[in-house]
Amino acid sequence: MRLSLARPALAALLIGIAAQLLFSVGVTRPSKLVFDEVHYVPAARVLAAEARPANTEHPLLGKTLIAGGIAVFGDTPLGWRAMSTIAGTATVLGVFAILLLLFGSVATASYGALFAAVSMTVFVHARIAMLEPFLGALLTLGIAALLWAMRAPRGQVVRRWLLGAVLLGLATGVKWTAAPYVAFAGIAFLVVREKQPEAWPGLGRITALALLGFASVIAYFATFWPAFLYRDNPLTLARLIPFHRDMYLQQTQVLSPHPYQSSWIGWPFDARPIWYLYEPVDGAVRGILYLGNPAIMWGALIAIVWLGVHWLRTGSRAAAGVAMLWAGSLGIWAVIPKSLGFYYYYYPSSIFACIALAAAFHLAGARLCLFWFAVLATALFLYFYPIISAAALPNAQAFNRWMWFDSWR
Repeated sequence: MRLSLARPALAALLIGIAAQLLFSVGVTRPSKLVFDEVHYVPAARVLAAEARPANTEHPLLGKTLIAGGIAVFGDTPLGWRAMSTIAGTATVLGVFAILLLLFGSVATASYGALFAAVSMTVFVHARIAMLEPFLGALLTLGIAALLWAMRAPRGQVVRRWLLGAVLLGLATGVKWTAAPYVAFAGIAFLVVREKQPEAWPGLGRITALALLGFASVIAYFATFWPAFLYRDNPLTLARLIPFHRDMYLQQTQVLSPHPYQSSWIGWPFDARPIWYLYEPVDGAVRGILYLGNPAIMWGALIAIVWLGVHWLRTGSRAAAGVAMLWAGSLGIWAVIPKSLGFYYYYYPSSIFACIALAAAFHLAGARLCLFWFAVLATALFLYFYPIISAAALPNAQAFNRWMWFDSWR
């Protein structure tokens, strides 16, 4: 084990294989569309057929990736969800890369990747054809690429910086909620460069911001290419901007109250999860509860406060950066003009919570505590596994075993 962990590439390979297996086993269960798959899988079918506009509330990339899975594996449960499993694995590896680049510790990075894999939010979204798995993967990989550029040799900085910008642009091509991260990246660059002039060697401030903006915008608009190929009502350059106005109007429309709606203030506390599925299907009662691992979600809140205090006491830029990434990802929802909120909007923040946990344990030097916390988080993942994986349950009331609070029902 020590020999493997001493080699980041081998550790990443083993983690990637384990994550892909975890997300893939039983991914075809249930055999019917669940929750928002009823919107995105039909839209992906239309995209694959290059037929007409569908599900125009969001950009195209997420649905295009689902269509790619259908093209490879067929219009089956595996085809609907295959790309999500890959995105889930990419998210876990993105967490690994971010922590490795921040702290240079394969052990810390591996624990962070484990937290992501057993966070339950990543697991559920790695097994469902929604937009969130692609959003999370591209955001984490984009952040990792920008950190990779920070420590690159002078001749490789620009290409790595561009890679990060493109990934963030593609994330915005999945959901507009990724757009603020481009601004976060620009602000972080300016702040770090002011304190650490040797970071991103040879990349000037104006050049960096120009490349970040240009590459992310080009990548974003490139995701609309399939819409130009529709047989019925294809997109044109003249209609591209009006199309965005229509998307904005759809996303900001006032919706009727929903039983699972919740406020962004309550998301970090795991207060109102969502039943993606709970019904008889495939010969048994099955459930998919979208709930964050309580140890990770609640533990992360303590870790984030600790990181803030540690930053104020020591000036640690890594502590500040991780804490502010989580805070910024949540703060986005305080200003986005959405009439209703849902817990799955917290998905990127739940990923950053895993990074915050591993970062806090690392900076505190609490290796033994980190180990036992990982044991607790994994044990809770296994405890909740039957109702997050659509496993067969003994009867219709079996869900009560896992309902710690009335708000979880």
